[in-house]
Amino acid sequence: MYNYKTEAAQFLSKNADSLNALSVDQISDMIEIPPDKKMGDLALPCFKLSRILKKAPPAIADDLKNSLILDSEFSKIFKNVESISGYLNFFINESTYCETLKDILSSPDTYGSSNTGNGKTIVIDYSSPNIAKPFHIGHLRSTVIGQSIKNIFKFSGYSCIGVNHLGDWGTQFGKLIVAYKKWGSKEDIENRGIKALTDIYVKFHKEAESDPDLENEARQAFAKLERHDEEYFNLWQWFVDISIKEFKKTYQLIGADFESWLGESFYFDKTERVINELKSKNLLTLDDGAYIVKLDDYGMNPCLILKSDGSTIYATRDIAAAIYRKETYNFDKCIYVTSAGQSLHFAQFFKVIDLMGYEWAKDLVHVPFGTVSIAGAKLSTRDGNIVLLEDLFKDAISKTLEIINEKNPDLEDKENVAKAVGVGAVIFHDLSNNRIKDINFVWDDVLSFEGNTGPYVQYTYARCAGITDKADSKIDLKNLVLTNELECDLLRTLHEFPAKVGQARDELEPSIITRYLLDVCQSFNRFYHDCPVLKADDANIRNTRIALVSATASVLKNGLSLICLKTPKNI
Repeated sequence: MYNYKTEAAQFLSKNADSLNALSVDQISDMIEIPPDKKMGDLALPCFKLSRILKKAPPAIADDLKNSLILDSEFSKIFKNVESISGYLNFFINESTYCETLKDILSSPDTYGSSNTGNGKTIVIDYSSPNIAKPFHIGHLRSTVIGQSIKNIFKFSGYSCIGVNHLGDWGTQFGKLIVAYKKWGSKEDIENRGIKALTDIYVKFHKEAESDPDLENEARQAFAKLERHDEEYFNLWQWFVDISIKEFKKTYQLIGADFESWLGESFYFDKTERVINELKSKNLLTLDDGAYIVKLDDYGMNPCLILKSDGSTIYATRDIAAAIYRKETYNFDKCIYVTSAGQSLHFAQFFKVIDLMGYEWAKDLVHVPFGTVSIAGAKLSTRDGNIVLLEDLFKDAISKTLEIINEKNPDLEDKENVAKAVGVGAVIFHDLSNNRIKDINFVWDDVLSFEGNTGPYVQYTYARCAGITDKADSKIDLKNLVLTNELECDLLRTLHEFPAKVGQARDELEPSIITRYLLDVCQSFNRFYHDCPVLKADDANIRNTRIALVSATASVLKNGLSLICLKTPKNI
């Protein structure tokens, strides 16, 4: 398959003396895809070269055009090149797109994948909910963004370790133990699980407003837990087991999977090594009874390592976890997918690891995402201002089933189709915008099935699958012929898939795939509206259009799998 950007860059590098200072890769990185096809398939914006070449952009574009030798080698890939308003625009020879079609259909399940990451390991820390708290819409972001990033890296040949760093340690468990002993019952918690645990946790905070002694009781309870008091430890383990069992139901719906479930508690006995190492390297400073690492020289507040009562905090355990992961997995990158509100925390402990002399600190990456609010109000478990994912998915599945019963009541396996489409609608909505954007949760928007939604993409895939199933002949890759500009437009879009996967991987941005899939659907539906497929008169045209439909189905299926959506063939 041609890499058109590279081909254009090579022609420029070979023919344009003025670009000798730039490598082929540097030129290729400058080349863009114009928003309007009339302006070409590729464009080199010469504004970027103006400072280097000391010329106006239009003059640079003219000179570059005149320097190119439009010989048979050039015309095999490009049919023309034009200088337009400071851009050097390349027009691709449509016949080369048939090579893309052949590539897709020769390896439909792997088209878009690469071996970029062969021999490299990525650790991805994502989801990481707190034990004994409900899995709500705030957790959805970390889970689907993290799983999508993991899927994209795996598709690119990397060995991926998904880590669910459970919030299973801390003073909140002292609060929960106190709450259970005062107001909880074993029967209620076994029947209602996390919902019952949440109720008593919320009750604790309400009662503590008028009874401050409860906070002291909670601290004492957690201190006993840290000493592995048998009763308190068994209660804690029970809370953990109940929570993980419920979490896994949600993960199964989403399609999230983890290679490690080691939470904060696992690193509790590994923090002493960190503290001793920080002391030996003279990085710890005593400050009002607590031990900190000063970060003033790096424009940050100090990183707290040991509280005045001698207990560790998140940063200490996160440093221990990073060291453990490097020693266990020897990662090339360790990626943390959390709210943007935690950006300072990650910057601090990354810098501490750097100061400890670990050169791999540069391989620690924080992937922040925007917050989720409900009608403008911040999510809060203790205040009860949450939307449970379980309830959200139930509503989405129920609405989908209503639509199926109305429009296609005889659909086979409609309960599972409703589950795939309903859950997909929620996930797609979350991934439809850049991850850093804040989301204001509105039920009607999330459960909308109109416009640029997950169901629209899944339905387009099902339409493609239905057409190819009805085709009564095998696709002949030797007799492909393009006769309509809409066929070429669709192939141009399908050709972009490998580059979009690479971009999403490099930018750690799943929404690039989401937006691309919408482009595929729009291009396909324009083609399908104007170009008869099964009823095409000419056999070669029919063969080519069936091939186009099959290729579109493959790209949609591969793309949807990257962002955790299933592809039912009948909707």
